[in-house]
This record gives sequence, C-alpha cells and structure tokens, in this order.
Amino acid sequence: MVARIITGRSIRGLLHYNENKVDEGEASLIMASGFAGEIERMNFMQKLNRFNFLTQMKPNVKTNAVHISLNFHSSERIGNQKLQQIAAAYMEKIDFGDQPFLVYRHDDSAHLHLHIVSTNITASKERIVMHDIGKNLSEPARKAIEEQFNLVKAESKAFVMDAKIKQADPKKVKYGKVTTKRAISNVVTPILREYKFTSLAEFNAVLKCFNVTALRGAEHTAMFKNRGLMFSLLNEKGLATGVPIKASSFYSKPTMASLEQKFEVNKTKRKPFREDLKKDIENVFARYLSITQSRFEVEAKKKGVDVLFRRNDQGQVFGITFIDHRRKTVFNGSDLGKEFSAKAIIERLGKENLESSPKIIQPLRQANRQHTKQPSPIETFLKPPQPTRFLELALAKTQPDYGTAIPRRKKKRKKNDQNQELTL
Repeated sequence: MVARIITGRSIRGLLHYNENKVDEGEASLIMASGFAGEIERMNFMQKLNRFNFLTQMKPNVKTNAVHISLNFHSSERIGNQKLQQIAAAYMEKIDFGDQPFLVYRHDDSAHLHLHIVSTNITASKERIVMHDIGKNLSEPARKAIEEQFNLVKAESKAFVMDAKIKQADPKKVKYGKVTTKRAISNVVTPILREYKFTSLAEFNAVLKCFNVTALRGAEHTAMFKNRGLMFSLLNEKGLATGVPIKASSFYSKPTMASLEQKFEVNKTKRKPFREDLKKDIENVFARYLSITQSRFEVEAKKKGVDVLFRRNDQGQVFGITFIDHRRKTVFNGSDLGKEFSAKAIIERLGKENLESSPKIIQPLRQANRQHTKQPSPIETFLKPPQPTRFLELALAKTQPDYGTAIPRRKKKRKKNDQNQELTL
C-alpha cells in the first residue's frame, strides 16, 4: 500500500473532485466518519458544512484541507468492509481518528485506491500540525496496516513495477465537459508526483507520451507575459485539440510557479539515474553495426525509454530528449553528455531505406558470421582477366573432375578368332 497526504486551502475543491467522480460512476462514497445521518441521504452542502463548521473556528489558518490517498496493488481485490477497516485504522494511527472524514473508493485506474477528505482543525479550535506527518506518522501506520491486513508491501518489486499512467484517449473524451478535465488530470497529477524533469520542455516531453500537452501561448500574448499555463489533449497527429483548461483549475495546481519550484528540486533528484540511462542507450548501439532512427527508437522503447527528436519549423532536428519510464526521469541529450547530444546521435544513425534496412540493421552476432561474398554479374564482367600460368598448367598433374575412375576389365579374345585373323 502507498499512502500520500496533500494539504490545501479548499475543502470545497476536494469534495467537488470526488463527488464528480461519483457522478461519473468512477467512484463511490463508502464511509462517513463523524457525520450525523446516513451517507446515502447526505447532499453536497451537508458534507461541506460539516467541515466548514470546524474551519470557521480558526479562520486564520488558511491551509485547512487534507486529502489522503491510499493506493493498493492491482492484483488486490478488496471489499468495501475491509477498505473501511483499513481507512479507519490509518486515520487513527495518524491522529485523525476523532476528525470528520469521508472515504471514497475509486475504480478509475488500473489499481484500486481510496481518497479520504478531512480537515486539520479540531473541535477544540486547535490545528493539527502537518509538518513531517508523512515521515513520523504515515509511514509507520502504512507498514503496520500492510502487516495487519496482509497487503502487498510498497517496498516490494511487484508494487514498484505496477505503477502505470493511463493514456488520455481524445476519441473517448467529451470536449468542454468534466470528462475532458478528468482525462487530463489523470495524466498530469501522477506525472507531477512521480517523474523528475527540470524544465517545461521536459515536462511536455513526458506529457506527450500520454496524449497531453502544456501550453504557454506565444511570447507576445498576455498569457505568456502573465506566466499563465493551460493544458490540452493531443489528437492522433500530435496536435492540441479541444478547449484548453487553465492549470489553476486542477486540484494539483500545476501552475508555472509550482512547476518552477519542482524544476529546481528535480535537478538533484534525477542525478542518481543519469548513468543507468546512458548505459541503456549505449547498449542499443552496441547491438548493431548500423541502426536507423526508427529502429533506434523501437529498441530504446523496449528498455522503457522514449526518444523524442525535437525539430524546428523546417523539420531539422535541433535537440533530443530521453524519457526513462522505468526510473521516471527525463534528460535532454546534452545533459547526459556531448556524445548523447542530438548532433552526435544523428551522426551515429544510418539512413532510412526500406529496401536495405534488413541488411543495414543486423545484430552483431549475425554480422560477425563469416560469409563468402558473391560478386554481382556486373562486377564479374568488369573484372580484368588474370594472366594465364602456362608453365604451372603444363607441369600440373591432370586429374578428372569427376569421381574416382573404376578400372574396366579387358575382354579376352578367343584363340580361334586370332588364328582366323592371321590366316587372312
């Protein structure tokens, strides 16, 4: 199980996010702790007012919304009753057992997960300190619950390899409606959380892998000057489609200001993964005598690396970006080293030729096999005649070019015949 805690300033926003999921049939409210009445009969305002009653007791605290997600392995099939027990145990262990909270079950991704909405303002008008709550309380609680309920452990290899982000499918999205925003959010939020990138271009390189893009607008526009940012889906041609949505309207708030803070942090976080990525790229080249760009991209993808060649308006390559999905890192070629820059990579690639590609693209183990090269008819015709070696031919023993000769037995002639020949 993986637990994540996010604090914010809008409980209304948290409720809208989860309630919209319920309306779309992708989530369900399975528990309401600290609420009077049955959860099936509570409307949106009744849920919101329960939290507002506490937050208004300490209006000077602006960050009073708490959003927790508990994520389970895709192989785990857990019923609502057990999920309620897990949620209650977790909230008790992080000192939120007496707080009102709502538990939503989400089934909109490859793995089951819970979203818990609460507030850190208590009935005694005190604020629960959230600083280091993840390290001090959440991590010990998570490990204890994994043992208690026999869950797949977050540190296990199986759990790490299970993490996947679902591509946004523009064909299934209803433009201008909640589903558009949700499809983009389902891509942007996990990428922000899991990938390590250091610029908007690198961020966009990852987003493009999942049919989403971030837009700043042209440099002369007001949006660009005001450091605005919008997100849009990409169609099958890689072009932005539909009405873009402002970054500030998403729950994760992926604005330029927050992204730039993440850029700086990620410069340090991605360093340990640099050498492993370089080895993966070199291993692709090492397997071939000559390799085309398309084959290079295919072979890199097999290692979990997407290669993005950046081109200008004239179609010329001016940069290259490597997206390592296994280690969740993004590097421009030049950041890996001079030998991984766009120019250096292009120089190492063979030319695309459909007819000759099977010959050009040969694994080394096949290419190293010794084959006798057969000359073409033209080469044979143009080849100069060799001088005849008369002396060697004269002295050489003649041998038949067929198999060993079988000696023939001589037929004896009768004496009568011989005598007759003599008399004649």
